[in-house]
Amino acid sequence: MKKLFKLAAVVMAAAMLLSLCACGNEPAAEKKTITLGTSADYPPFEFHILKDGKDEIVGIDVSMAKAIAAEMGAELVIKDIAFDNLLIELGQGTVDFVIAAIELNDERDAQADFSAPYYTDMPPMIVTMKGNEGSYASLADFSGKTVGAQSGTTKAAIVTDEMAGAMPLLMQSVTELVNSLVNGKCDAIVLDGAVAEKYIASNDKLAAVNISLGEAAEPYRVAVQNGDPNKLLDSINAAIKKAIENGDIATWIEEADALSAQAAE
Repeated sequence: MKKLFKLAAVVMAAAMLLSLCACGNEPAAEKKTITLGTSADYPPFEFHILKDGKDEIVGIDVSMAKAIAAEMGAELVIKDIAFDNLLIELGQGTVDFVIAAIELNDERDAQADFSAPYYTDMPPMIVTMKGNEGSYASLADFSGKTVGAQSGTTKAAIVTDEMAGAMPLLMQSVTELVNSLVNGKCDAIVLDGAVAEKYIASNDKLAAVNISLGEAAEPYRVAVQNGDPNKLLDSINAAIKKAIENGDIATWIEEADALSAQAAE
């Protein structure tokens, strides 16, 4: 009887062990997520709209992020952050990657690692109130004028470094910059070309100044933490390659253009 009891105990123990092993092999209950950091005030790249009464962030960069998440088999989470804090939060690990119409320069290269290019924008543009655009024939004409740009961007560098005598108005939000121009708090603002066109198209009080700021912008790229500790770049670059080859980016541009008129102020 004791032998039978011991045998039963061994069988039960083995069954429990197998049960525990089986539980350990079950898929995790929680779905894998990846967090995008972006600054959602920049149509057509990233901006807020109301969809079915709910706030939603959309745009070219958001579509790119969704393609990256799909490539990784992950659920996308979006965190809206002031542009000049994006790479700080990336370094702190509060976001996994950043897409926000970011151009690569030496300062940013020291803060993060970057993907292959996924989009090249038009040259930056100077925007002013309609009727004033003819007052400016060269950058020297902005001496003594207040000129706005988004802080932490290459457009801010244009104002501070190339517009001698201009008084910079650097703000975190492009929406606030446009409102400052419309409300007479500055004389002009400098924006990425595609972004400038969207704001001009949606506001007949605005106009572009006919001054060239270069032939083309630096290509936009995806940023990850220095050293890519989470090994994301291979999947990101694979998603970018597919999006370019399949013509997806052209589709995303059309979709974002159609939604830009709904951008929340």
